[in-house]
Amino acid sequence: MSLALLPAVEQLALLRERKISPLELVEEHIARIERWNPTLNALVHFDPEEARRQARHAVEGPLSGLPVTVKASIATKGYRCEIGSVLHRGQIPQEDAESVARLRRAGAVILGTTNCPEFLMAYETDNLLYGKTNNPWATERTAGGSSGGEAAAIAAGLSAGGLGSDSGGSVREPAHFSGICSLKPTSARIPAVGHLPPCVGPFSILGAIGPMARTVADVDLLFRVAAGRYPSDPSAAPVHLREVSVEEAKHVPIGWFEDDGLIPVTKETRQAVRDAADALERQGFKVKEFRPTFLEEARRLWHVFFVQCGAMFYESSTAGHRNDLSPTFQNFLEIAESEPPLTAKSLLHAWAECDMVRSQLLAEMQEFPLLLMPVSAIPAFRHGERQWTVEGRTLHYFDAMRFTQWFNLLAAPAAVVPVGQSEDGLPIGVQIAGRPYDDELVLKVAAAVESEFGYRPPPLQ
Repeated sequence: MSLALLPAVEQLALLRERKISPLELVEEHIARIERWNPTLNALVHFDPEEARRQARHAVEGPLSGLPVTVKASIATKGYRCEIGSVLHRGQIPQEDAESVARLRRAGAVILGTTNCPEFLMAYETDNLLYGKTNNPWATERTAGGSSGGEAAAIAAGLSAGGLGSDSGGSVREPAHFSGICSLKPTSARIPAVGHLPPCVGPFSILGAIGPMARTVADVDLLFRVAAGRYPSDPSAAPVHLREVSVEEAKHVPIGWFEDDGLIPVTKETRQAVRDAADALERQGFKVKEFRPTFLEEARRLWHVFFVQCGAMFYESSTAGHRNDLSPTFQNFLEIAESEPPLTAKSLLHAWAECDMVRSQLLAEMQEFPLLLMPVSAIPAFRHGERQWTVEGRTLHYFDAMRFTQWFNLLAAPAAVVPVGQSEDGLPIGVQIAGRPYDDELVLKVAAAVESEFGYRPPPLQ
């Protein structure tokens, strides 16, 4: 197996033991990018000479010499960050986002930036600038969105790990589709300063920059490097990193559920959740079947902020350019425009209701501070699909992805771990979510699940 498919923590161990040099490790990744990126279309800006230069001068630190990638919506100095839109063609930031700067200061080698759907508003990565990103498990299927390029690159060993962003499942759904791990942290635990577009207004709650990698240990490492309060971030809280032992985690009740009682999920999805719950119980965790009662209210409010407010945020930049927008973003606008227009009164009511629903969910999570559930109702779908038949019922696009949306409204941490597979052999992940600022606890339980399942290399030919 290629060195580039080893966990990031193992690659770093080889570097520290001088069994491989940073330049040799970067060459492994360059070779895989040149071999597989034409098939996957994961990286949109890749500069092998610049990667070699960084490797030759690798900074000492916890990530010294580790090759990583960054989603093209997170400002990365010297690399195209166009948010998947022809309206931003050629945009190259002059400064790093704070999260990227922290990876650089820790010694990471930036390989390039990765593909995303136009303006990030889709669960499929496709745009008019670069086209579709393909899933390394089945190239006729999507790697997800909006961090689909990042997920495909990591799953296929084109990158040891990296950063995506998530306002409705955008690091979790691609991880689930591509068979890797990810964390949507508590909002602002990793500074969103430098995200494109800015995480402001309702997106200061919904949005988060999150680490993606092949193992939970890798995700945990990237989280610890990138996390920390940023002085000018109005959403940040003075919360420090903490250690959580396995024994401490085993005292925290975990509630699990296979579906939300409203929409169907595939039988393999149900089985993956049951298998994960059984694994935790075997290991001594306190696991019990439980489903919160305020999930649908949370999903409805998320829809108001993500879809309706999201479309409003883009009105000024897209005005007069409708014909220049990708079909994927056009589809998002059509969904938004099918809703009754938001008024000042309805938006104010939704904002007040948001606080009440978040409070109700947090009250329910006093009994079960951790929740285990699906990531999505389905595995990776074929490019362009927008509805499916599951358990004899028609399932529509946004409904299939609802399992991630709840925790964006709550601004809560949620991690994804690969567990099962579909009849077609596609990866199926599970999601572990917790209360805000319990990121380390979530990752500890995710690691326990991973110990019996975890990453498998995709069958690239």
